[in-house]
Amino acid sequence: MTVLPVPDAAIIVVAAGSGTRLGADAPKALVGIDDRTILRHALDGVFAAAPMQVIVVAPAGFEGDAETELRAAAGDRADLGRVVVGGDTRQRSVAAGLAALWADVRIVLVHDAARALTPSALIDAVTESVRGGEDAGVIPALPVVDTLKRVDAADVVAAVDRSILAAAQTPQGFPREQLEAAYAVAIASGAEYTDDAALFAAAGHAVQHISGAERAFKITVPADLERARHLLEDAAEPARAPRHSAASLPRVGVGTDVHAFGGEGNLWLAGLEWPGEQPLSGHSDGDAVAHAIVDALLAAAGLGDIGEHFGTAHPEYAGAHADVFLARTRELLGEAGFVIGNVSVQFQGNRPRFSARRAEAEQALSAALGGAPVAVAATTTDGLGFPGRGEGIAVTAVALVVAVQGAPVR
Repeated sequence: MTVLPVPDAAIIVVAAGSGTRLGADAPKALVGIDDRTILRHALDGVFAAAPMQVIVVAPAGFEGDAETELRAAAGDRADLGRVVVGGDTRQRSVAAGLAALWADVRIVLVHDAARALTPSALIDAVTESVRGGEDAGVIPALPVVDTLKRVDAADVVAAVDRSILAAAQTPQGFPREQLEAAYAVAIASGAEYTDDAALFAAAGHAVQHISGAERAFKITVPADLERARHLLEDAAEPARAPRHSAASLPRVGVGTDVHAFGGEGNLWLAGLEWPGEQPLSGHSDGDAVAHAIVDALLAAAGLGDIGEHFGTAHPEYAGAHADVFLARTRELLGEAGFVIGNVSVQFQGNRPRFSARRAEAEQALSAALGGAPVAVAATTTDGLGFPGRGEGIAVTAVALVVAVQGAPVR
């Protein structure tokens, strides 16, 4: 048995749902996606993340099934896991998980087992964001890309500004002490909240958000289950494609981008905001790292360039940040029959000082690309050229994509 250090973080995996809307005759978390259940896939992602205490909240009568899935996913981390029985509401189920926390735990993540394909990089990103924050909750969220309308019965009343909206996901992370106190108040009052972030905010605490991941969608209805199955099949197909198939060979694309410093507000670079740093000018937020990645991915798949898909002819992307650009690029590649292998990017510039936030940037960019690995490097030019003179930033990105077997490829 491997002896592991006691972690300061824990994740409560809520798996006590009935599965009624899924049309299943078993609890939702125990429904199979492929040869593995929803719960097993969720736990695979959890145990691929940094070590933490793992508490599975199971429906009464199914504790043994949950224990089996937990041990199968945990491997040599089995000592970190525990199964507890859930309550008659989601909040009471989370409260049962909170009661099982080890004394050393200071950071608590609450995760829906139904978000079975959540990348481990997103779990790590939430944990680190809570650890580096100041008693604030942290949730992953995706930008709302659809045009939204406020309606009254059959009538459309008004448009809704989607720029101020975000779609919340899990895991949601919190400092333990504040979360336990917020739960005590909520349960004592009988108040019910739509998610843990709302409960935490109702107790007067701040909640922040980071970039979510498309793969972290929630399996609720049969169509969601089919989506999960297709994603898993698509991810497996390239490995099974014949070696001699030209369509299955990896494709490499190169992207470059250059932006001058200018404008107002803070700098956005590599998917992160850099308070106090002069921004880069551009049609969107000027994030040259994200834009170079987009160009490299589009080039690898033969889908044109960033100007074609996100340029001034597309005003909906004015002011958009990296997560919007990268999520949409991943959609374009998926529609064209490609999955992303990995991305490597380097930027040249005298600022910002990047090394301290490298891991955070890589996690944010990877999450926006559905978990694909992203490596970011930074260098100076010894005072040569416009980056050396501090006039702007130049970026080069290289991306590898693979065609899904059987999909029509350009």
